[in-house]
Amino acid sequence: MSEPRVAIIGAAGFAGAVAARLIDRHPGFELGPIQARSDAGERLDELYPQHRVQARLSDVDVLALHRVDAAIVALPHGAAAPIVAELRKRDIKVVDLSADFRLTDFETYTEWYGEHGAPDLFGTAAYGLPELNRNEIAAAELVACPGCYPTASLLALAPLAKAGLLSDVVIDAKSGVSGAGRTTNRRTHYVSVADNVSAYGLDGHRHEPEIREQLASLGSHVPTLFLPHLLPIDQGELVSCYASLEEPKSGDELLALYAESYASEQFVEVTDESPGTRDVRETNICRLTVRVHSSGRAIVLSAIDNLWKGAAAQGVQCLNLMYGLPENEGLQ
Repeated sequence: MSEPRVAIIGAAGFAGAVAARLIDRHPGFELGPIQARSDAGERLDELYPQHRVQARLSDVDVLALHRVDAAIVALPHGAAAPIVAELRKRDIKVVDLSADFRLTDFETYTEWYGEHGAPDLFGTAAYGLPELNRNEIAAAELVACPGCYPTASLLALAPLAKAGLLSDVVIDAKSGVSGAGRTTNRRTHYVSVADNVSAYGLDGHRHEPEIREQLASLGSHVPTLFLPHLLPIDQGELVSCYASLEEPKSGDELLALYAESYASEQFVEVTDESPGTRDVRETNICRLTVRVHSSGRAIVLSAIDNLWKGAAAQGVQCLNLMYGLPENEGLQ
């Protein structure tokens, strides 16, 4: 039996290029066409020599996809939805890295993102965080991977939420510039980023409703304040969560809770030490620790690579589940 053939749509972007790299080396998949909205005709290893993928980019055209079983879509929100819809019409399994199918409330989506490009498909995707939603992903034809901020935040808070300990939370999130994509604006230009750390989304950020919705699905309908910051690094993410607890707990008790919660998860590491972005660079690993502050609040620190566990590698993890492969296949 031949290996499933996987197309990458949006392969000229940072996350799409990593996805192409991972599928190109994957023992259980064959890399199919790679398409992008820019750089058609270029070879990917000319744009990104570090990924060593010799395939050539073509324009985005679903009708040009032949002998394709699955696709990873790495297009921005808004642009992804109509492409996903066309792929699904052709019975192609889809892992979508955009925000177009992550939410379940349509009004919330339109409030934060505007008009939806495939409203008939809205609400049909499995939420692509395997550590919290494994069975649904395995049975799905369409998976919506979380954003990098929700991935790090939800893995940090899930044990508290499931245990009914979460009362409210402040999420202080910091990410490298690659999280903004290849398009450069004033905020993400090198001159603005170098030797600087700045906050954005002060009036609210679109990942906040996604985090709130998923915490509610775990049984915690709690006030959530989310504030992202831009770091002067290319990739990597550190999320610091400050959580009020429903009942007093010691640091040892919470460490034991986290260790038990993630004991069987190969891509989540619970540690006594403070995690850093370099610890997880170019891996599908989330590295966590938890403490109890003298104020009684829990402090949970969560580090991921925003392009890997926060996007492309997690997408491959989901694709492995969809095809009944070991979750770590192609990700070790």
